[in-house]
Amino acid sequence: MRKSVAIFLHMEGDQPGYIADYLEQNNIPFKLVRLFKGDIPPSLDDVIGLVFMGGTMSVNDNLAWLKEEIYIIKQALKRDIPIMGHCLGGQLISVALNAKVTRNSCEEIGWHQCFQETNNSAKEWLNGIDDSFMMFHWHNETFALPSGAELLFSSEICRNQAFLYKNNVLAMQCHVEMTSFLVNDWTESWKNYLETSKRGVQNFDQINASLANNIESLNRTADVLYGKWVSTLYENQTA
Repeated sequence: MRKSVAIFLHMEGDQPGYIADYLEQNNIPFKLVRLFKGDIPPSLDDVIGLVFMGGTMSVNDNLAWLKEEIYIIKQALKRDIPIMGHCLGGQLISVALNAKVTRNSCEEIGWHQCFQETNNSAKEWLNGIDDSFMMFHWHNETFALPSGAELLFSSEICRNQAFLYKNNVLAMQCHVEMTSFLVNDWTESWKNYLETSKRGVQNFDQINASLANNIESLNRTADVLYGKWVSTLYENQTA
């Protein structure tokens, strides 16, 4: 039986978005895991990679299933299994690598520019992406950079947007997985919350303006990042 990528979801009704589309398009099997609903975690012997999605909870919340995910990440790190995290997922990776997650200077919600770092890892993992590029964001916390990790890109509001660890662990604070469906779902669900003039928070109309163009651009960025991560999936496989 072929090994698969395990995608961990953290909220009722949540969807993995573009990462599932990308894996499907590239004939890479995946399974969805919802530990918060009592799913049995997959054996690491049966996976080629782990993906952790976002959620409204904090990585610092005292939730047993979050602690279990951090333990799974630590075990996967020991076995050199490729891991990728989006927002909360990136924070889980950071905590598993003994770094802290704290409040950001302000919330960051909507479409905001990110800026590449100048190190070799950023050049390799962002090859083909402009030095400045748009990302979707929805968070109020930020991860510290773990020891041994390299920063890949930043935004004006949040310095640590993504890091690489050991060339097969990608942690992102932003949401590169967004699709039009997910943006519509999130903004409709939280429409009242978006009626604000806070720094870093776009309103409903700002987020949904030029949505098709922004998603198209975001998907191109995702293709580069996901493509690089996927290239690591079979490097240590013997069967």
